[in-house]
Amino acid sequence: MNLTSPKLLPSAQSLPLWRLLQATALVVQAVKEGRSLTTQIDTVASELRPGVQALSFQVMRQWGRAVALRGKLAAKAPPPAADALLCTALALCWRDSDAPYPIHTLVNQAVEAAQKQRDTKAQSGFINACLRRFMRERNVLIAETEGSMEARWNHQRWWIERLQEEYPDQWQSLLDAAQKPAPMTLRVNLKHHSVVDYQRQLNDVGILSKIVGAQGLQLEKAVAVQRLPGFAEGHVSVQDAAAQLAAPLLTQGMDTQHPWRILDACAAPGGKTGHLLELLEHSQVWALDVDPRRAERIQQNLTRLRVHAKLITGDAERTQDWWNGVQFDAILLDAPCTASGIVRRHPDVRWLRRATDSQKLANLQRQILQALWPLLVPGGRMLYCTCSVFKTEGEKNIHAFLQNNADAQLNPSPGHLMPGQVPEGLPFEHNALGEHDGFYYALLEKRSV
Repeated sequence: MNLTSPKLLPSAQSLPLWRLLQATALVVQAVKEGRSLTTQIDTVASELRPGVQALSFQVMRQWGRAVALRGKLAAKAPPPAADALLCTALALCWRDSDAPYPIHTLVNQAVEAAQKQRDTKAQSGFINACLRRFMRERNVLIAETEGSMEARWNHQRWWIERLQEEYPDQWQSLLDAAQKPAPMTLRVNLKHHSVVDYQRQLNDVGILSKIVGAQGLQLEKAVAVQRLPGFAEGHVSVQDAAAQLAAPLLTQGMDTQHPWRILDACAAPGGKTGHLLELLEHSQVWALDVDPRRAERIQQNLTRLRVHAKLITGDAERTQDWWNGVQFDAILLDAPCTASGIVRRHPDVRWLRRATDSQKLANLQRQILQALWPLLVPGGRMLYCTCSVFKTEGEKNIHAFLQNNADAQLNPSPGHLMPGQVPEGLPFEHNALGEHDGFYYALLEKRSV
């Protein structure tokens, strides 16, 4: 399912808007209670899902402003269901340029949605009064919320302050970038086509793209994967341009004919596993993930690509439960993180994370890194990466690891990749990566001591 498009599909536009708003508010309420936006969208009725997907993503990107406006309209928050519907409407209509429908239509349909739902019917008059007042006093109310950091930047205050501290010259551009829908980027399987040849195939079916990185094509507009020539046959995969760096960084200079032993730790959903096998098809790749359901997604991706890996369900920290004692030539550790670098694709993350999460996850990352290091042969390499822009989960972790492991050497690495940045230390004569996500990459080598 493509989660990047901010526009409603024609099928969604034909449905009554009040139904879409009801369903969107239920998804938003679940996120407020701590559940994943992606998981909640999957529970929505299929006919409503495209529209709810588009609306809920927009709501999450404007949630800080919506809550600030609701604070100006009501002395205290209404019950959760009514609050979710009211703030959903405010998020969608506070700025003309972003409104998916005329503002008066959004207001009328939000009130109708309240009237037709049991959990909000008693609050429909309150929601109506708030939204009518907002329409009358919109410019004044918006101006009054400008002083709120959460309203101005639509992130939690601690997140904004963390970026200000770590990136004093870039924090504003990072927050602005997080508000933009992420592009759809493809990784071309070079066993089937060159990037240029596949780009021509896309052109032939009316899909425009530009080349990014060594194997990537960034689409001008997101499309359903079923429209991509050869997708079902594994000719192409959907993968962000920055994520496409992992496999070539790890495997640069390795003999493509040698049967290397490679571990892909924390491998789900399998995009990087598949890329490794495309580059080193004679290698034995172990794909490890702790979640059995996510491991199933690895297998689905590998089956489509017509490649094979040894799938292991297990905890990367508890190597004694799954490792057979034979060391690996290379290890890819895509460590669990806050996902602060992919917030464009998952805008709920900025509201789900807590200020303490980054350090807790950094501690887990260090533990996994330390647990996997003995599994690497002397002279082997490990690529540590996270899809986070927070330095706690990147350079600070690697600095600590190097201090504590005399046999570890940091090879030339991209380090922290910021969205839109042209990185250094790439494993190829690079094209610009386009509008890529935020990542951290550190390539470690195990020295003989």
